Amino acid sequence: MDFILQNIWLVLLAVISGVMLFGGGGLLGRFSGVRQIGPQEAVMLFNHDDALVLDVREQSEWADGHIARAKHIPLGQLKNRLSDLDKFKGKPIVAVCRSGSRSASACRLLKQAGFENLHNLAGGMMAWEQAGLPREKK
Repeated sequence: MDFILQNIWLVLLAVISGVMLFGGGGLLGRFSGVRQIGPQEAVMLFNHDDALVLDVREQSEWADGHIARAKHIPLGQLKNRLSDLDKFKGKPIVAVCRSGSRSASACRLLKQAGFENLHNLAGGMMAWEQAGLPREKK
């Protein structure tokens, strides 16, 4: 107990780090209005809620394989092509990239543009492939 009292800041830092590591992503996602989801939850959204899959990777990554029926708009073009997505404003949107970082940025941009039902595929296509889910090449 003496250690805790003498090192309260160290203990608080450890607790905060643990929360961020094990549960912070979901918590922060709730505050930002963007949910972090895994591949299985994404499949449920596609199949049951007719979610739009928005792939924000570059053309070469897209050509290497993507989720069936995904809409491809590279992140660098998204701001100028928001009107392409207007008809999806009321639908769930699942953003995807290679690892989940660019798609998180896409979700933030979409949130600023008034989209509300946003989901980021945590781990991106790497998580999708690791889950053994199919890709298509066209």
